[in-house]
Amino acid sequence: MKKRSKLISLVILAAMLVVSACGTNSGSGQQDTITVSGKMWTEQYILTHMLAAVLEEKTDLNVEVEEGLGEVSILTPALENGDIDVYVEYTGTGLEAVLKEQAEPGESADDILERVRKGYEDTYNVTWLEPLGFENTYTLAYTEEQDFNAETYSDLIPVSSDLSFGAPHQFYEREGDGYDALIAEYGFKWSETESFDPNIMYEAVKNGDVDIIPAFTTDGRIERYNLQTTKDDKGFFPPYYAAPVVRQEVLDSHPEVKEALNALAGQITEEEMSELNARVDIDQEKAEDVARDFLLSKGIISE
Repeated sequence: MKKRSKLISLVILAAMLVVSACGTNSGSGQQDTITVSGKMWTEQYILTHMLAAVLEEKTDLNVEVEEGLGEVSILTPALENGDIDVYVEYTGTGLEAVLKEQAEPGESADDILERVRKGYEDTYNVTWLEPLGFENTYTLAYTEEQDFNAETYSDLIPVSSDLSFGAPHQFYEREGDGYDALIAEYGFKWSETESFDPNIMYEAVKNGDVDIIPAFTTDGRIERYNLQTTKDDKGFFPPYYAAPVVRQEVLDSHPEVKEALNALAGQITEEEMSELNARVDIDQEKAEDVARDFLLSKGIISE
């Protein structure tokens, strides 16, 4: 009887240890891993790796990178469902494409940030951290070889029927700040429209495959290709300041994440972001290397 009792006790103890070990591994593994993601274009690849490098440097979390997951229509539910934990979004996109709200005339960038911050907290339990320092908005761009000179969007209206327009597929689908709303505001009548990958449309306009593109103002190819840019004179597009968005559940469990990522606040100018993008798109450097070089140069991370 004593031997049997001892054997049963050992079996029970072993089972308890297995259950305990499994609970610890699965629980802490999930809680101590943060997944960083982003959209499918150069700037977002760079920013994804910046966030990851800062988190690796300044926290004890395991950091997983899922770069190029998709556009905002994919990233927002992924964030809400906990499939990813953090990525960089732009205030105007958050306001109009996600919250389905419109910027008010004269509304400041700070006011819009507060609106998207509250909207995301109330709707998605997601927090906007401090902006990174630069705005990436749209400019309708064309090559210097064109036989017209346009300084504003409105200057393009009289000649639009003779011009072709090419944009990323997602731009045609966006509500609020996408193609249909832009046409309704300005009344462009392009001769034809084309759909391009975001990273291909600059080559397309440079090579004459299309006449006008909605270029990102921080894209390094604007300067390198000597593209001519125009001003949104009707204020159609809202401010697009870049900032990390993070699941509140992550910040509640790991408050060090907020402090770590806010080390990037105000650290990147438009000129700096443009040059970083050019190093990847034109000089063919790796996004991860460019991101790390920049963080080292700013003293945000160490070797």
